[in-house]
Amino acid sequence: MPHEQVPPRAPADRGTARARPGRANRPVRRIVAAVAVVLGMLAAVVAVAPASAAGNPYQRGPDPTLASVAATRGPFATAQTSVPPGNGFNGGTIYYPTDRSLGTWGAVAIVPGYTARFADEEAWMGPWLASFGFVVIGVETNSRTDFDTARGAQLLAGLDYLTQKSPIRDRVDRTRLSVVGHSMGGGGALVAADRRPSLKAAVGLAPFKPSGSLATDRVPTMIMGGTRDDTVTPSYLDNLYATAPATTQRAYLQISGANHLFFTKANTLEMRILIPWLKTFVDNDTRYTRFLCPTLADSTGVSKYRSTCPFVPPSGAKVSGSSAFGSTAVGTPPTAPLISTSS
Repeated sequence: MPHEQVPPRAPADRGTARARPGRANRPVRRIVAAVAVVLGMLAAVVAVAPASAAGNPYQRGPDPTLASVAATRGPFATAQTSVPPGNGFNGGTIYYPTDRSLGTWGAVAIVPGYTARFADEEAWMGPWLASFGFVVIGVETNSRTDFDTARGAQLLAGLDYLTQKSPIRDRVDRTRLSVVGHSMGGGGALVAADRRPSLKAAVGLAPFKPSGSLATDRVPTMIMGGTRDDTVTPSYLDNLYATAPATTQRAYLQISGANHLFFTKANTLEMRILIPWLKTFVDNDTRYTRFLCPTLADSTGVSKYRSTCPFVPPSGAKVSGSSAFGSTAVGTPPTAPLISTSS
């Protein structure tokens, strides 16, 4: 087998240093080799990126931490626009991320409680949730004394307007919608979930649902209440939560010392739990489930937490967390961290 011939080494010249054949080219060869390695690594990253995106095209933002989910603002800049009355509800406000490079966003419709206005009690949630990567529509009701069924219908009307007629409809993924409400509006969110099972998530904040139980609820549903709520009492919510089908993914928590108006004031306790719920089921983002399963990652301010962990987001991929049906006592927590105290 022929061997490559290596040129003989030139004799050293004691007077003048001579470059050996090929030595001058060695730095160039090293640079070329280094560039080739870097390009290969970049090619590998590019090759992996589409697969990751294909696995979850709805994932938005950096990896979450306990601090980031409790922050008052997420990673995205936001803007807002007003909605005139009509289209089945009494107008309101839309909040949305301004970033257009990431495609469309999941959406949340929020409705207030009995006799209340969104602008007075829930408007603080709009830019907060939008900064975490959701389009939010705050719905004002046709009448301040509308009951849960009417508020549920107006939540759905708000989502229909948002996805079909609003000036930012092209920014919204109409297949990833959710609802949130407080008090009678919380009952409205549960009614909306019952009427439109294609919703990805529903959240009732101290929800009152005089129209009936959760027996036909199929939407992943979270209920929050307060231990000092004399309007929608813990025993009422215990009984309401128990009526949900065993197959419905759900969670229920009681906030220590919270009264009925706790949810109408900006607070990090509520949001650090609400955001992972919406991220899990609206964005299919399993990075956030560890804050909910197998129990709350931060139970400060929570006296009781029940869940049907492990949660299965829309992709059908089961995520970490052992089954935790029933009640989990989380001790006697200190006062919940608040931005402003509830009245």
